[in-house]
Amino acid sequence: MINSTQFSYFTLAAYFDTRLFKYVFFMLLLSLYVLIVCANLLLIVIICTNRSLHEPMYMFLCSLFVNELFGSTGLFPSLLVQILSDIHTVSTQSCFLQIFCVHSYAGVEFFSLAVMSYDRYLAICFPLQYKTRMTYSKVVMLVTVTWLPPLLVIVSTTSLSFSLQLCGNIINKVYCDNYSVVKLACSDTSLNNIYGLTGMFLTVFAPLLLIIYTYMRILKVCFSGSKQTRQKAVSTCTPHLASLFNFTFGCFFEVVQSRFNMNSLPNMLRIVLSLYFLSCQPLFNPVMYGLKLVYDYCTGVI
Repeated sequence: MINSTQFSYFTLAAYFDTRLFKYVFFMLLLSLYVLIVCANLLLIVIICTNRSLHEPMYMFLCSLFVNELFGSTGLFPSLLVQILSDIHTVSTQSCFLQIFCVHSYAGVEFFSLAVMSYDRYLAICFPLQYKTRMTYSKVVMLVTVTWLPPLLVIVSTTSLSFSLQLCGNIINKVYCDNYSVVKLACSDTSLNNIYGLTGMFLTVFAPLLLIIYTYMRILKVCFSGSKQTRQKAVSTCTPHLASLFNFTFGCFFEVVQSRFNMNSLPNMLRIVLSLYFLSCQPLFNPVMYGLKLVYDYCTGVI
């Protein structure tokens, strides 16, 4: 039996020889990463420096944009290095650090979307009581809840994977993934599977259940409310729903690809789709909410 800490590196086997095109891919991904960093940083600065935006909704958005920077930084620097490399290896420590970043990003993203849906629920269903229900201390508490539970869950699952006895060090992906490491284990992985399923429920299904509940209540108010209430709901919920569907689609395909044989799909397509939730979401959100910010400014909402 070989303990994972005895491996000095993992091999990322999903890369293929792109010859001179690797420089084209490198420039495309570098441009995408620069756009993601600039777009998210710009909106964070705008929200932090503009006192009229120091409202709960924009504070939650600011937390969301910080998470986009966190997740994309956990992926892109390593990905860019691997594209230019002829030997696609990553050190054991760097691999598990990437696992922590990628999985934490996904968990925080779902929690952020759940908190934002709860905020919209209060604003639409209890407009007169919104200020008293969504106080500054409650905003701080919700932002803490957005980050702390997912980070603690991922620390637990990653620590369990790090202590596994492995029979190999070849990961058939372009980045490190916890489930891919668990599949390499020679030892019993029952505890990893239990923690993994529990973590998935806590970081994915629990936030989704809250989102579904809040939107059921919002729809009920919209159907029985005035035209102005329906317009407010559409204006505030459309970007949130678009972000939710976009991220959920990317995560769903990533889970399906990790657990089922997808060799019938072209290798390039599988790589693009596996990177979707880590590359498109961090750019999608600032563009979507940036446009809404401009619209609200032009219409006098802020």
